[in-house]
Amino acid sequence: MRESFPDAQSALTRARAVMRDLADWKSVPWPQLEPVSTAQQYEHALRSFGTARIVGDREPGVVPFLDELRRRGVVTFHAEQPYAELFTADLRLGPDLADLWPLPESVTLSLTRTPPFGGPDREPEDDCTEEELDRMVSVLGPLNMDVSWNCGWRGLPDLKSCGVRLCLNSVWTEQHAEPSPGEFGVWITLGTRIAWTPEGGSWRRDSGLLLGEQQQG
Repeated sequence: MRESFPDAQSALTRARAVMRDLADWKSVPWPQLEPVSTAQQYEHALRSFGTARIVGDREPGVVPFLDELRRRGVVTFHAEQPYAELFTADLRLGPDLADLWPLPESVTLSLTRTPPFGGPDREPEDDCTEEELDRMVSVLGPLNMDVSWNCGWRGLPDLKSCGVRLCLNSVWTEQHAEPSPGEFGVWITLGTRIAWTPEGGSWRRDSGLLLGEQQQG
């Protein structure tokens, strides 16, 4: 179930308001930023951030790309081994890299370790503070990110898997987020044990929320 909003900040504000008004407790936010996958996202990354991390296979079609990055002096490899099939590297971003799009198919460019989304030691399963989340949303632009909170909905007898999912430039469908540029939604989860019961139906009616179509997942 979800509400839709015109921008990332208004969706974030609404998610927090729902938890404030209807939950007895909530966890810290867990953000999941997706890799850069479109030309618009790539242009935003080059314009807005200083570095990114790239990973990929050192296959024949990728070698000229890596050689070009070396020639421009914009890449630093992590513990590079001359014959390793996989590589991980830090890439210095800037407008001068615009001509490299599209990237080779096996190369992934991610900002998960770029401030404010994270630092060099950040892992995908790391959570963040609400203040850190504010900074992420302020620079998100066209990037895809979903954020989840566990929370205890007031009045429900079972709180397993209850919470809020915030989808920014994406939509939630069947256990995962799918890219959807310009779409921002707040998804309310009641958990599989409650969602389809009379108690879950009563909670939805009494919540006062304007909710979309109920779905599984």
